[in-house]
Amino acid sequence: MKLKLVLLFLLSYSFSFSQTQGVAFPTVGKGVATPFVTDYHSLGINTSALGWKPRYAGKKFTTGTSEFAFAVSSPSLNSKKLQNLTSTLYNAAQHKNPNEVDYQRQMQSAGDYAESGVAINFDYNWLGFSYYGEKFGGIAFNVRESYSWYSKMNSQTTDLLFRGKLSSVFDSLTVVYGSDTSRIANNANISQDSMGHVIGGTLNVPIRISELTKGTQIQMVWNRSYNIGYGRKLFGKDSTFQVFGGIGARLITSMAMFNMTSDDEGLRMYSAITPTFDIDYGNVSGTNSVPKKSKGIAPVMGTGYGIDLSASFILFNKVRVAAAVNNIGSVTYKRNVYKVKDTLFASFNLNGVSSDNITQTVNQLVRDNGLLTLEGEQKYTVINASDFRFGVSYEPIKYVRLGFDVVAPFNKETPGSIQNPVYSFGGDIIPVKWLQLSIGYYGGGVYKNNIPLGLTFIIKDGAYEFGVASRDALSFFLKNGTSVSAALGFARVRF
Repeated sequence: MKLKLVLLFLLSYSFSFSQTQGVAFPTVGKGVATPFVTDYHSLGINTSALGWKPRYAGKKFTTGTSEFAFAVSSPSLNSKKLQNLTSTLYNAAQHKNPNEVDYQRQMQSAGDYAESGVAINFDYNWLGFSYYGEKFGGIAFNVRESYSWYSKMNSQTTDLLFRGKLSSVFDSLTVVYGSDTSRIANNANISQDSMGHVIGGTLNVPIRISELTKGTQIQMVWNRSYNIGYGRKLFGKDSTFQVFGGIGARLITSMAMFNMTSDDEGLRMYSAITPTFDIDYGNVSGTNSVPKKSKGIAPVMGTGYGIDLSASFILFNKVRVAAAVNNIGSVTYKRNVYKVKDTLFASFNLNGVSSDNITQTVNQLVRDNGLLTLEGEQKYTVINASDFRFGVSYEPIKYVRLGFDVVAPFNKETPGSIQNPVYSFGGDIIPVKWLQLSIGYYGGGVYKNNIPLGLTFIIKDGAYEFGVASRDALSFFLKNGTSVSAALGFARVRF
């Protein structure tokens, strides 16, 4: 599939679930965000921080653009395999050849992704702006693009999607030589020549899709949000104890949503995917379909809202404690909305995905003659991927800060949600006034033991700031690393 807009920005700047630091590159390098974020970076994380006094005296305004963060993570895949996936996504973004794979590579890819939880995340800040006044408090606005993918598939589903009609799921294969059509047993001894003539795979005893896919979960969401937040001091003395409150809101426009779960309770799937993904649904009726478009901005499939609430306190100007509940709300989809029907599965005539791009599997699932049988819907409402955050920071001396953070999902079945609580420890040091070094540790979610690292350059007492960070710098040096990530910002200005 071609993620024409998202992946173009995702990888045109550099290599690189819901990401817990968003596009706030100064905090990505330490893994801790809730007690550290400021200005428009606090939107969606901790809006009460908008009421904190700016770190740089006299700088009331902050603006920024072209900031992004990207990560691919899996507890079951090593850094080389994740880098291969990243390279494949890059090629898709640049509309290059899909690096088609042969049968052996398809088998390897199926084995790699079988029962592996894989998360892909991208955030891009189009524009951010904030203002702080001692009596007024702080207000901020930004426009943010975000894409999240999570998948964990059972071995049968993975094998079928990657190998298609040649999957070992089938008992027999239909082959055509000229005008001669015959059926042969499916086994490991089939020649390459015979494989080239296969037009379909067949199960002698059909099974339900819910049985075939049991244990599979795939979630994907692509949103653009317009965020605003306000925070201020509620009461207290600057030198001893201060209490802050914050509130935020956002208008959400969604270009794509896919949510599939198959478990003991059965198979459930809803999707609303923009035509930019170039999925041919065939003759499925009963939907508010959108005409296909090959160029221009991707059509919006759904709209919604989100609300953020937060509070924090500062003790003796050294200890900061913050808690927040973010993104309470929902998105309603009214275009290209489909749900699944749990039907019997007996045959399949599609090829497997043509590259290592795991996101192509959605096309294999919902396209015409794909694995799933679809039924049109007029609309579908999805609860937002809300989270709860709690963080603490301590500043023992002026140029050293340490912190702890935990982020937990409200409903991990919601597309774009983190799957399990993520916890982190980290901090930064400013050895010279123009450089901030950050390092930390975090785990949980789909992560194992990640060591984030970041460099932030500070020019003219905070008037200009740029930097780069990674959520797991060790993955660039260790073969068994479980993530590949980067965050970059180069256009943050204060005045």
